[in-house]
Amino acid sequence: MLDQNIIEQLRTIFAGLRGHISFRMSARPADTTAPEMLEFLQEVASTSPHLAVATSEADEEAPVFEIIRDGTPTGVRFRGIPNGHEFSTLLLAVLNADGQGKNLPDDTLRSRITALKGPVRLRTFVSLTCTNCPDVAQALNLIALLNPSVENTVTDGAVVPLTVKELDIQSVPAVYAGDTLMSVGRSTLGDLLTKLETLYGTEGTTATTVREYDVTVLGGGPAGAAAAIYCARKGFNTAVIAEAIGGQVRETMGIENLISVPQTTGPRLASDLRTHLAAYPIDLFENRKVTAADITGDIKEISCAGETFRSRALIIATGAGWRRLSVPGEADHIGHGVAFCTHCDGPFYAGKRVAVAGGGNSGIEAAIDLAAICPHVDVFEFMDSLKADGVLRDKATSIPNIDIHLSSMVTEIVGDGKSVSGIKVKDRVTGEESLYPVEGVFVQIGLVPNSTLFKDSLPLTRTGEIEVDRCCRTAVKGVYAAGDVTDVPYKQIVIAMGEGGKAALSVFEDAMRGEI
Repeated sequence: MLDQNIIEQLRTIFAGLRGHISFRMSARPADTTAPEMLEFLQEVASTSPHLAVATSEADEEAPVFEIIRDGTPTGVRFRGIPNGHEFSTLLLAVLNADGQGKNLPDDTLRSRITALKGPVRLRTFVSLTCTNCPDVAQALNLIALLNPSVENTVTDGAVVPLTVKELDIQSVPAVYAGDTLMSVGRSTLGDLLTKLETLYGTEGTTATTVREYDVTVLGGGPAGAAAAIYCARKGFNTAVIAEAIGGQVRETMGIENLISVPQTTGPRLASDLRTHLAAYPIDLFENRKVTAADITGDIKEISCAGETFRSRALIIATGAGWRRLSVPGEADHIGHGVAFCTHCDGPFYAGKRVAVAGGGNSGIEAAIDLAAICPHVDVFEFMDSLKADGVLRDKATSIPNIDIHLSSMVTEIVGDGKSVSGIKVKDRVTGEESLYPVEGVFVQIGLVPNSTLFKDSLPLTRTGEIEVDRCCRTAVKGVYAAGDVTDVPYKQIVIAMGEGGKAALSVFEDAMRGEI
């Protein structure tokens, strides 16, 4: 099942295992898919003397195995063979169970995880082709490994069709806490932990840790990474607070306009940003959600759960998030017919008619992808022309099962709360409203700046962008902003990186003048 090259790589990866890790597999006696899982696990286990496989019979909808560490269940389970993008999730789970791995959380996050009340039984439904799923699965596996009252079962939706139908799952990753749908789509360890704390509560109290720096950078995307690197190179004691290094670019699969890099992907670029940040004495605080910001005094204070960051300079590089249509029916059907990522959720709509809202690069790329698996794709663009690059426009118009509708305003998503049956669209020229019978709507209408935290303390544009001067200074002394969260035109990775560097140089210049 595993080719020889992969087996050799696993021998290297698992060479440093210290404890004894076993895969305890359970399946129905007559399950014809069980031998395939057993073969897979035996091949993985053959790569290290510290790995073993055990089997038992149980009434399971599909074969499942749990990771056992030195005879003790870890709470990490896999239903279905974790191939595809989830193969790395399995490898990390083994390393993490052994106390290894670069993804292990810091002490603050670890304290929050261990304080979580249980029992907590999680089911994380994934698709093996989903690029967002591993992040969620790996985060919840970590929580299970660090808190014995938590169990997480990473489930390939393809092997449990009855459960998927019963729960009406149309988007992944979908996380159920018991029978409650807790999370749909991309999420970070910090976000997931906060949701679990809200649902289950915590035991004891954690004292607030105060951390002091010369410069605090909010955001770990291209702008934030560039700002932090430039600050570190100028000798500033620098901290980066981020939900995830890479930010929004992690959701972009193809990047071909980052100058000097002919082709890369969002996940690869995020990894490269992390590597570059690690080359400098920069403190990274990932999986953080900022709860409050006080920028009124000379010392700027940023608050997260259990932590306060204090610095004389603050660079805001929080980027932007998916913009929603904000029409009736949209919120009711997110995860049930309304989606934002074709790479993750497209396979659920194979053979179905779908719509794409948005005619920019992301919208036309989504339409092209969907046209390969869907019988018909309707693209609705609000303006009277497509905003996508010419090469994408030409490709889309050459595909016979894509219809492009210009001057079209989406007015409603129609459905019963469990599934979508149509989309209402108004022609902005004639005023006529039409109902298109679609089963899925992919929203690709751009981004909204993540500036809510500063809406009462900094001047914002009508669309919520932080106003900056040509040197990335805001209206508040000692506060700078860079990238997609600002009113700088043209939201591009290369521009965000330049703006991040510019913000850091402005900090240096102001510090040299004694202004901060």
